Parts: sequence; structure tokens; C-alpha cells
Amino acid sequence: MGVPLFDTDTPLAPLREELTAKVTEVINGGRFILGPEVSAFETELAEYVGVGHALGVGNGTDALAIALRALGIEAGDPVIVPALTFYATAEAVAAIGARPVFADVDPSTRNLSVDTVAAALKREPQAKAIITVDLFGLPAPSPAIKREFSLPVIEDAAQAIGASLDGVKAGALADIATFSFYPSKNLGAFGDGGAVLTDDPELAATVKALRFHGSRDKQSFELVGYNSRLDEIQAAVLRILLRQLDGWAEGRRRAAASYRDRGIGRYVGIAPEREGTLPAWHLYVVTHPQADAVIQQLNDAGIQARAYYRTPLHRQPAMAPYVPPGLELPITDELARTIIALPISPVLSTAQAQQVVDVLAEASLGVAEPKASNPAGS
Repeated sequence: MGVPLFDTDTPLAPLREELTAKVTEVINGGRFILGPEVSAFETELAEYVGVGHALGVGNGTDALAIALRALGIEAGDPVIVPALTFYATAEAVAAIGARPVFADVDPSTRNLSVDTVAAALKREPQAKAIITVDLFGLPAPSPAIKREFSLPVIEDAAQAIGASLDGVKAGALADIATFSFYPSKNLGAFGDGGAVLTDDPELAATVKALRFHGSRDKQSFELVGYNSRLDEIQAAVLRILLRQLDGWAEGRRRAAASYRDRGIGRYVGIAPEREGTLPAWHLYVVTHPQADAVIQQLNDAGIQARAYYRTPLHRQPAMAPYVPPGLELPITDELARTIIALPISPVLSTAQAQQVVDVLAEASLGVAEPKASNPAGS
């Protein structure tokens, strides 16, 4: 029996009748843009995360660009970003004319750290902001980074809704934060969607204007903005799913614990769960020195596994103009070469976890033993 990388259907099955009825209600009501469902979802999301303001936008990439603009980032401004993440993080910086500055990541957490940001700042001391990414659902140390460097910090929390760090939820760890509601995310819409969150009322007002063509009153236009609004149907869906989020997050944590309890760390490198961190486990990512061969063996056994970020951002063709000659980010390069995403979902069973571990045990025979405590192998 196969094991899917994502199982989005099973958790949704008990909710389909409620979801269908709600979508029908929105259709019958005839309000589709910035109506009552969006307003209600924004209030509920802000309360869930623990911030003063949440603004729905068209997608997670727009959310990043709008957050940068709201902070006053302008053309040519350097912005520090991790080199190990999805392309959109750096793309949003370049799209507004700013300049991505690529930083290496911590070998254990795979996120930015105070040390890796400090190294990037030595190369680019004029940086105007930092984007931290809560990669794979483990929150980056955004508060520590902000305290250390006194620069505006944007938390790209697209993969981490439902996670927390020292009791503070992802989305509330920086000056401003962004979410994506792409369907495969932990809180996924039935299409594109995103949000920008902040405690700062002035930033929130600017985000609200930027998402609607730079206007605060729909009559005068103070800024060159975007047409980027979360629609009513997606907001209605997300309101229903948000009520399930904590239960789903707990299911993902049980799945991760099931892997660990079955000794997965004997066969692959695993990220340590640090004290004070409650992961969301958007992806359960391990490392192995012969990752592609292991992925093939898993797939051959009916277990969906996938490489993630094999080409890190500082090696992507479109980012070449922003990469200084001779830039070396060794931890990022090693992680990009060795990462394997394994099946994870709120409903991953212990039997499925055992099946994955059994195949990994066989796949690892005859190859160099990975270092479970140090995914980068350094």
C-alpha cells in the first residue's frame, strides 16, 4: 500500500458537506471581493496568531512584496534572505527592485541564525531588512535576530502556521509576517491566497492600501500598489479550516514522533527539536549522503519522497545578477544536495511510518552512514 507525500483529502473528508454549504452561501450572497468572509477571517486569523492585524492578499508571494513595500524597502536596497528556501522569498525582493543578499543557514535547523546573518552583514553592511523563513514548519529565531541587528525583520511563515517559538506563534515573531494558503500548505485554501500580519497599525494601514492599488479610500491613489486581494470564497473556506488547524498540527507532530520512535535517525539525518520550539511539520525533511538513490528506492516501494531545493537560491539562473563572485554558502549547498522530504500529514499512521522506516533501513545498506546530529555533514 502506497504512502503519499501529502494527504490532503483524508482530513478534508469530514468537512466537505460544511464546505460545500458555505461556498454555496457565498455564491448566493453575491459578494466576492473584500466582503464579510474576508473581514471575519482576518479577525479570526489575527486572534489565532496573536497579532493586532491580519490582511488577506492574493497569494504568499504578493504578501512578501507588499510587506517589503510597507516597510519602505526601495529599489536597490539590500535585503538579507536565506539561500535555502523556495524561490518566491528572493523573487519578491527582486520584483520590487531591491537586491537579495544570500545568507547561509544553520546546519541543524536549516534556518537563518544570528551567526549566519552576521556573516551576510559583513558582506553587505548596508542591508535594510532581513527576511527569515520558518523552513519546513520550524520557526526561525526571528526575535533573536531582530534584537541582535536592529533591522526590520519579515517572517516568511508560509510553511509554519500552527508552529510556535517560546510560546509565540509563527506569524507573530517579527515586525511583519506573511502566510501562503496554497492548497498543500498546513492551512490550505481551494486556490491561491495569502496574508500579511503585524502588530503595527501604521504598517497594517499601508498593507491595506497597497493590496488595493495603493488607495486608502478607493478614490484617491497615494501609492503604486497591487491588485492583490483574498477573495470571499477562499476566505470562507479558510475560516472553516482554521478551526481544525490545531488538531491537524498535533497530528503532524504525532507523525513526526512516530518516525523518531521507530528509529529513523539511525538511517538518515534528522533536525533536532529544540527546547521551546513547537514545529508545524509542513514537511518532514531528512538528509542522506546518497539522497537521490534513497528517494528512488522509496518511490519504487510506493512511498512518495521528493528532493527539495536541490538548486538553492544563490545558484538559480535568475538570481545570478545578485550573487557576488566567489560566494560560498557551504551548509546550504550540502543540505540542498542531501535533503529528502518524507510523507507527513495529520493522518499519517504508525503503520505508514513503520513502512517508511523499514524501506529507509534497506535503502541505507551499503552506503556511508549519515550523521543524524549534523544534517550538513560538517
